[in-house]
Amino acid sequence: MEAELGCRMGQVEQMIRYAYWKSGSKGIVVGLSGGVDSAVAATFCCRAIGGDKVLGLTLPSNVSNPADIKDAAALCKQLGMDHRVISIEPMLESFKTMPDYKESRYLLGNLMARIRMTVLYYHANREQKIVCGTSNRSEYMLGYCTKYGDNAADLQPLLHLYKTEIYDYAKELGIPESIMKKSPSAGLWEGQSDEEEIGLSYEKIDASLRSLELHGWQATTPIEEKVFELVRKSEHKRLPAPNLLERQKRL
Repeated sequence: MEAELGCRMGQVEQMIRYAYWKSGSKGIVVGLSGGVDSAVAATFCCRAIGGDKVLGLTLPSNVSNPADIKDAAALCKQLGMDHRVISIEPMLESFKTMPDYKESRYLLGNLMARIRMTVLYYHANREQKIVCGTSNRSEYMLGYCTKYGDNAADLQPLLHLYKTEIYDYAKELGIPESIMKKSPSAGLWEGQSDEEEIGLSYEKIDASLRSLELHGWQATTPIEEKVFELVRKSEHKRLPAPNLLERQKRL
């Protein structure tokens, strides 16, 4: 089992190196939330090309947990990578001056995700780096992400891994316990929990996704039906924008 996991980890690192070399960039930028997904992604990047070429950006708002910032900083020090903390609160305040501005958890959460990705790409453009995504397979399939926000990236080293698998890799990579033991959260509002927002635990989500894929996406339980409905509704997040160019190519 350990040998197989080591082989899979090597494949991830090889993919990162290839994306880095092919782009002709000078390094990689990773958004570090203090959570396990971004910690694993950053660790893979450092193992692949060296910590001196990886920049970690932590982009808190007023509702962010200070412990997350501390954990992100400690991880960067452990990995030998540069770490910067930039509050997105001034940018959020600027949006609030927009005519007809309205606020809800949904609107504000999507806005925060897109602001964060804009900041990541700004630094990547400025320093001739590429952006590493931190999305896992579970959230990608359920559409639990913001379009052109946290699902945007130049490479996605974790997209083939279910959330429950991320923890196996985190343990093998030596991710600190303080990060691994946290309840998964996008940090969009105080006390926000991914599993509470989705309405299912990641164990049930991943078991349902595995079963659905194995049985041709035919649901056999109420939980699988709920998961399948989330997958169906979020299909647009996994497909390119509708256009006539692809149709013309086929003709």
